[in-house]
Amino acid sequence: MKKVYGSATEALEGVLSDGMLIAAGGFGLSGIPELLLAAIRDSGVKDLTFASNNAGVDDFGIGILLQTRQVKKMISSYVGENAEFMRQYLSGELELEFNPQGTLAERMRAGGAGIPGFYTKTGVGTVIAEGKDHRDFNGQTYIMEEGIFADLSIVKAWKADTTGNAIFRKTARNFNPPAAMCGKICIMEVEEIVEPGELDPDHIHLPGIYVHRIIQGEHEKRIEQRTTRPRPAA
Repeated sequence: MKKVYGSATEALEGVLSDGMLIAAGGFGLSGIPELLLAAIRDSGVKDLTFASNNAGVDDFGIGILLQTRQVKKMISSYVGENAEFMRQYLSGELELEFNPQGTLAERMRAGGAGIPGFYTKTGVGTVIAEGKDHRDFNGQTYIMEEGIFADLSIVKAWKADTTGNAIFRKTARNFNPPAAMCGKICIMEVEEIVEPGELDPDHIHLPGIYVHRIIQGEHEKRIEQRTTRPRPAA
């Protein structure tokens, strides 16, 4: 089965539709599938729901789709650093479903494992718990969270072989693997593609069985907030 495609546009062919739910990897500005997001923007598909830890910034990540009004809802943990997101949310143009980071990661992982829901103490007694089922276990109250079953997953890895076995670097590993698992179709962009057998099996973070299509491309290395200090005098 061919998994390697020549471009993001080619890999997304026949996959996109209005109103779909997309799970996107990334943590801050690390591990964002920027090539696939740009191709989704260029396709013109609209009314999208994104499950993603963050909404990027104004000109990068999911932020570029907010600029073109192609996103109707975000399922996210952190939405700072994005003025357009704030404007759309406060004006009622954008729906928002807040999730604690651990809960969002577990919702994605649960979807990938075929688990429709689970109970957690996180969020009990806060707005997160409103409208959700509450149950007591051993004298403690828990709320039920639903697994995320996405129509499409888009993720970014550091290195993968042609069958989709992938390695993620540092914080890019936080959300990319669970995001990849929960989609009916998973498309992955990588910095380097190698032949099967070149990756140490003990170093693989995501098995290729979860990945359907792969592209390789150049990626931008961004820092969310650059902080420096004066160099000490010699």
